[in-house]
Amino acid sequence: MKRRAALQLLTALGISAGTLGAVPLRQLVDLALTAEPRRLDDWHLACVDHLHALRTRPAAQAREDLLVDLLALNRQLRTAPAVDRTELRRVEAALAMLHAHLLSRLGDHGAALRWWRTARTAADASTDLDLRLMVRCEEAGVGLYGQRDAGTVLALTHTAQRIAGDGPSFWKADLAGTRAKALTMLGQHDEANRALTSFVGYGGPDAPTSILPTLWVDDQAYFAQSWVHAGAGNEAAADTARDLVLSHPAARRQGGASPYAVNVQLHEALCTIVKGGTDRGVRQATTVLDTLPADYRTHLTTETGHMILQAIPHAQRQRPAVRDFRNVLTATAPKPALPQGT
Repeated sequence: MKRRAALQLLTALGISAGTLGAVPLRQLVDLALTAEPRRLDDWHLACVDHLHALRTRPAAQAREDLLVDLLALNRQLRTAPAVDRTELRRVEAALAMLHAHLLSRLGDHGAALRWWRTARTAADASTDLDLRLMVRCEEAGVGLYGQRDAGTVLALTHTAQRIAGDGPSFWKADLAGTRAKALTMLGQHDEANRALTSFVGYGGPDAPTSILPTLWVDDQAYFAQSWVHAGAGNEAAADTARDLVLSHPAARRQGGASPYAVNVQLHEALCTIVKGGTDRGVRQATTVLDTLPADYRTHLTTETGHMILQAIPHAQRQRPAVRDFRNVLTATAPKPALPQGT
């Protein structure tokens, strides 16, 4: 009976038993089906805890822990009184968003896209504008890492901006940062700089006040600057932005293996290549990836490596240093979880 109930819950959440990775089915049964209903403030705390896990723990481990709470939340939603249901839907939107983000880090893009949709649906049902924009900002930003093409990401930012309305908004500034990155990937560097200015220069009175109050970290603006300036070969500005990211306390997460810290080092390699130093740039990138602990290798760093490959002139892509980098990039890509028996 427990096994059947767990599978029903998994199906309701769009999760197949074969995609659970290292999580034993019986563990999900025990934890999800025997858990007592939680108070709303405990669920709010869980959202913040899972965000912290996403930032500080290996993605596979953080996802396993999050799955247990998603199952428990789904079960509680089925019997929750009407007075609690709207707030639980807000929790569902936040947790679904974090799950989509973790799936993206692990390179499971098909499942991630479904969970982005789940997060958007739950956020829209809550009628919480801040939450609706938060989910869409995260979806667009993460989409740049190989999950969607840059043009689709730009379309997502425009849709979110229409939802935000005409007035100045923190989230609209955040969307401008994502547009700047996407435009950089398309080689539209002047437009990217204009979008970046509206992101970095935003000084409005509002602040992100969502169910995840710790989501925004101020090094995100520096990270966007690093990305845009490196892509344009603006070495001095890219160096300044990278130093600001690496000096931020957030860069010391995971012993310096946070995606922000790793990726701005890859931005340095990208900038070197754009400036004409192919061999030196790919050697820099090879060292960064090769020294990254295996548990912290994610699709975010792998896809930044692919951006570096795309920046290499075609005539130089068969150079020995480039071949070595391509091999390391393949070897350090996160491996998808093998299907587990039921």
